Amino acid sequence: MTLLLLGVAIAVLLIIRVPVAFAFLGPSLVYMLLDGQSSGTSLRQVTNAVQSFPLLAVPLFVFLGTLANHAGLADRLFRFAMAALAKIRGNLGYVTVGASVGFSWMSGSAVADAAALGKVQIPAMLRNGYTRRFATGLSASSSLIAPVMPPSIPAVIYAGLAAASTGALFAASVVPALLMAVGLCVVVWILVRRNPNLTAGRFDRQELVASTKGVLLPAVTPVIILGGILGGLFTPTEAAAVAVFWVLLISLVQRSLSWTGFLAAVRETVITTGAIMLIVASAALLGHIMALERLPQLLTETLLGITESPLVFLLLVALLMLILGTVIDATAILVLVVPILLPIAVQYQIDPIVLGVVLILSLMIGLLTPPVGTALFVTASVSDTRVGEVFKGALPFAMPAVIVLLLVIIFPNALMFFPEVLGL
Repeated sequence: MTLLLLGVAIAVLLIIRVPVAFAFLGPSLVYMLLDGQSSGTSLRQVTNAVQSFPLLAVPLFVFLGTLANHAGLADRLFRFAMAALAKIRGNLGYVTVGASVGFSWMSGSAVADAAALGKVQIPAMLRNGYTRRFATGLSASSSLIAPVMPPSIPAVIYAGLAAASTGALFAASVVPALLMAVGLCVVVWILVRRNPNLTAGRFDRQELVASTKGVLLPAVTPVIILGGILGGLFTPTEAAAVAVFWVLLISLVQRSLSWTGFLAAVRETVITTGAIMLIVASAALLGHIMALERLPQLLTETLLGITESPLVFLLLVALLMLILGTVIDATAILVLVVPILLPIAVQYQIDPIVLGVVLILSLMIGLLTPPVGTALFVTASVSDTRVGEVFKGALPFAMPAVIVLLLVIIFPNALMFFPEVLGL
């Protein structure tokens, strides 16, 4: 009964638009007080949650993404993709997907991708005859590649919570992210065929050479991150630090980052990291309360009583995440559900890496669904478009992510191919 009242209180606070961290923290502190728990217990739960070496990679990856944005790397990627795909009909659709894949290797965040690339991609598509619904929907949907493709910030958070190998989770996430990109390209091809007004551009060899020079040094960044982690040279935190140093170095050499841009990147990193860590801390306290109320054990008994199939369990998890992702921030959901679902997944003999990919894919789809739908709101903001219009445009482009999620659930063992080959 107490847990039910706690849930109702949190739900009411979320409905009236109280920030997620405070919606979790307020009722949790009241519960601890009424239950006779000391303030020291609450403080320990909050501080222990953020005192984690793996989580140190989060602000570094956030800083990497903001630096890449302010150094103009997103613009360079877009220019290169435009030059390389100039002769393809409907090329701007494919350019949008390709640029998102390239930028995802540095940003790890859908919000960073949507903000950095959306303000370049969407105006370009509108100028070349694409509808606003197509342009905004594709830009919002392609941004979902970033939190799936390494270095994914949600993957770093999950690995820290689950005590799983970040490198293995990165390796397992590459194929789903690339499949999402291929699926988006298929949808672009289908929709472009229905619009005869979209024609191919003109190939310019000089532009291709010039744009290639602009992305050669930034292209080393994912090599540092993925090669360093998967090769066992760096921990994810160390790889993030080295990548930040590299982006700073090439920005200085190419004079692409102003002092104002650097300070703006620092400011955005502090704000974003503060928000993430506050959510992690408050959700950890709520998770402690759930553990006191034996919620994980009750859920385990209930699910095992309903089904013995790992497939059904993963489908139920994906459905739950899709629902929760419409109203709650993905970081908060991960901190809440990982300690609960991980022991249950072990009972079903599901690898923690598989569970992580399913959780991340499911939650990222939630970025395209109102009322939270962060990717929708960011895309609407940078394109001066109504959120409802962006959502309608994103619906067909959301299908590849849903299909990839179902494939991962049906063929979970295929995810472990690269981690096993790499010995992670």
